[in-house]
This record gives sequence, structure tokens and C-alpha cells, in this order.
Amino acid sequence: MRKREKVEIMIREAIPADAKDIIAFSRKTGAETPYLAYGAEGLELSEAFEELYLEDLMEKDNNVMLIATINNKQLIGLASVGATDKPKLRHVGEVGITVEKDYWGFGIGSVLMEEIETWAIESGVIRRLELTVHGENERAIHLYEKMGYQQEAVMPRAMLIDGEFIDGVLMSLMID
Repeated sequence: MRKREKVEIMIREAIPADAKDIIAFSRKTGAETPYLAYGAEGLELSEAFEELYLEDLMEKDNNVMLIATINNKQLIGLASVGATDKPKLRHVGEVGITVEKDYWGFGIGSVLMEEIETWAIESGVIRRLELTVHGENERAIHLYEKMGYQQEAVMPRAMLIDGEFIDGVLMSLMID
């Protein structure tokens, strides 16, 4: 008989104090899957730079980073929306999402995507969420379609992984 342990998954906005954990998380998840824009090197940012980035993010109304933690300690998921300050484009948010491999299949990606959509609606600024996904990442494509994202284009040679070109799939969700 397996012992069941109750864990609390908490999702909240990232703060500068999370910088060290976010950098470590990026290295771990980058080594776990070929589907991210980075590998085992992670984000390749200093802790100080990441702290400044997170501080700056908190001042913007069209950018956010959310983290998922277990018992408000272990970082297991991250989702972000990045947008420019340019007036003609500031309503378009680029979505990024990563969940630690040990926690795939538990619905954490769905909850993070729901939180991103809710944040976008409440922002009053973001009217289009978009992302580019590795063309062979069927799990992610299924998640995004489940969340209402539409495929807009297949971009040949969008990524180069281990010397092989991989198509990217551009997907979007309109926020009305």
C-alpha cells in the first residue's frame, strides 16, 4: 500500500527573492527536455540580473511571471507573459511555460495557463496571448488547444536542436 502525502500547490507572482530558485529551475528543466528554448545551461543569467529583472517586471502592467511551488518551497512550474512597451504592440503577450518533468501529467500546466489567461484579462492591456511551441511537443500542443489557443502557422526551421531543424507552431489566444 502506498502512503499518500498531502501537498499544497501554490501559484503566485515571482518576486526578486525567487531569482536563485528560478535560475536553478531553468537549469534542471533545460536538462530534462529538448522542447525548451534553452538546454542544461538554463537561462544563463546571474542571480543579481534575475533579481533586477523580476523587480522591473513588478512595475509593468503587461508582463508577469508566475511560479508554482509545493508547500510554498520547491519550485515546480513557471509561466510568464512578456510584452514590449511599444504602443502598437504592448497588447501582445508572449507566453512561456515550464513544468518540472516529475510533475508532468498532474494538471499543473493547465492551472498555470488558466492563471495566465485570468491575469491577461484582469491586466486590461493584454488582448492577444501567443506562443511558439516545438512542433513535435504533442503534449504541449494538446494543452494549448484545450485552453482555447488556435494554431496560426507552422514555421519551418524555427529551431535548431542537435544539428536538426525543427518546425515551430505559432499559437494564439485572443483576450476579449
